[in-house]
Amino acid sequence: QVHLVESGGGLVQAGGSLRLSCAASGSFRSINTMAWYRQAPGKQRELVAHLTSGGSTNYADSVKGRFTISRDSAKDTVYLQMNSLKPEDTAVYYCNIFATSASVVSYWGQGTQVTVSS
Repeated sequence: QVHLVESGGGLVQAGGSLRLSCAASGSFRSINTMAWYRQAPGKQRELVAHLTSGGSTNYADSVKGRFTISRDSAKDTVYLQMNSLKPEDTAVYYCNIFATSASVVSYWGQGTQVTVSS
């Protein structure tokens, strides 16, 4: 079993920055991919940023150039640096990882609220 703990959300003014963290713990041999998703009220959950074990990244068009996903492998932690935040970035942000133990399993964090005021 893998447990994900997210932190770093909060209230920020437009143009500001936040850094989200997601630390993984538990029984697993390796972490394959790590990603951040978000879900705004009344909308579907969407992929924000994705990071493979090889270091390749992929971003939603709406956040390219403003958000950066990174990983500290020694701490089994994934980060999302969010700059130049906009009110439309307001959502609950979830981290997601694919970890390998006996098989590859997807795990989700509990979500952290990000609110950007105009």
